[in-house]
Formats: sequence, structure tokens, C-alpha cells
Amino acid sequence: MLLGLACTVGMAYAQAAIPVYGFLVKNTYPHDPRAFTQGLLFKDGHLYESTGQNGQSSLRKVDLKTGRVLQREMLDQSVFGEGITDVGDEIMALTWTTQTGYVFDQKTFKLKRKFAYKGEGWGLASDAKYVYMSDGSAAIRVLDPKTLAEVRRFDVKAEGKPIERLNELEMVDGQLFANVWGADVIARIDPNSGKVVGWIDLTGLLPPAQRGTENPDAVLNGIAWDKHGKRLFVTGKLWPKLFEIELIEIQRH
Repeated sequence: MLLGLACTVGMAYAQAAIPVYGFLVKNTYPHDPRAFTQGLLFKDGHLYESTGQNGQSSLRKVDLKTGRVLQREMLDQSVFGEGITDVGDEIMALTWTTQTGYVFDQKTFKLKRKFAYKGEGWGLASDAKYVYMSDGSAAIRVLDPKTLAEVRRFDVKAEGKPIERLNELEMVDGQLFANVWGADVIARIDPNSGKVVGWIDLTGLLPPAQRGTENPDAVLNGIAWDKHGKRLFVTGKLWPKLFEIELIEIQRH
């Protein structure tokens, strides 16, 4: 096991009144090092993953233990795939700049319909009531899960300061977890108020020298929550590994 002591607790994101969490690595699994991970979710015993890059964007069903891709649907070469989430027996997916989302059948990956939105698409998450969408800013859009129309939106703030570059999203026991693009941190967000209620510092989880690539885009990105097994999984773009971690609170003022 590896304990992430978060020596960089003084990171720009940490605020005095907000708890900071490190991590224990409970399990390590193989991950496709060619996968430019944009979205990640765990359902019915498997990982579902979306990948980006024009001509390489896809929706995948992945075996957790081996990292083997069991099922794949390639997106049109003209689009750059982004985040995914599940609602019922459907998987919803975003694209980066084409302002078009896709709804797939979870079992067959057959495209059922498309939906439109303004601006960029980054991350998606869902709960029993809503779908949550990030667009690279500090704003989170709240969508109706049936129509995917925007119901409201809120800004994510830590001690009153907007937190921008919110990327991949996951709902974890009522909190919205968000990768912050380009940083080894995850924000824990109250979806009712938009306040950051915790920081997860994943510094050292997979140092750049161990990522197997010098690509500067090989950053932390990808959060999946097994709500039945209470397991938290994280990975990154082009990372050769996926981690199951346990959070350890290491700082509270």
C-alpha cells in the first residue's frame, strides 16, 4: 500500500477551512496506455470509459482486473469525445467543441439519439435526480435527465474563490467529485451550494516519470465510484495504470 501524504498540502487549491485528503492505494490494475481518458464510470461489474482525440474517440466497456477492452464504439472522426455518465440503461456522452452529445444503449452501444448544448463539453455525472455537466469553467450545469435541457447552473467556489478548469465528474455518496484539469487534485463539491467541501491531493499517485510518455496531456483524469462495493477508482489520460484508492483525511483546521 502507498500512503499519499500530500506534502504539497500548501497547494494553490487548499484553503484553511477545507479538509484535505490523501490516499491509500488498495489495488492497482492495468489501463490502456493509448486511452486518452475523458470519462470513467463503474456499473454492473465493469468499467465504462470514454476516450478523446479526433479520429480516436470511443466509448468502451472494460474488464477491471485485466484492463481488456470488451466492447468499443468509435465516434465519428470529426469529433473529440469527452465525459460520460449513465442514466438508467443509457450512457450519455459529450463532445468537446461540436456542441453535440450522444445517448447510447448501455448494452449494445447503439446510438439512440443526440442532444445539443451551447459551449464546450467536458465532464458528466448523474444522481437519482439530475445530470451534472462541466464545461472547463467554474460552472456546473444541471440537466434534466430525460430531456437533457438545462435546469440551472452553479459556480464551484472554495472559500469564495471560483475554481475553474473543472473536468471529469463523478457523484460519490451525494458529493460531486471533479478533476481539476492539469492538477493532481480532485475537488469534493456540495452540489446544492457549489461549495468545495474537501480536496483530494493525489500528488505522487503516478509520477510523470512513471506514466510511460512525455506527452504533457498525460494528466490525472478519470473518477469512477462503485456505489455497491464502496470502491473509488482513479486514472489519467494515457496512464498505464488504474488505481483503487481509499481516502485518508490528513489536514483539517
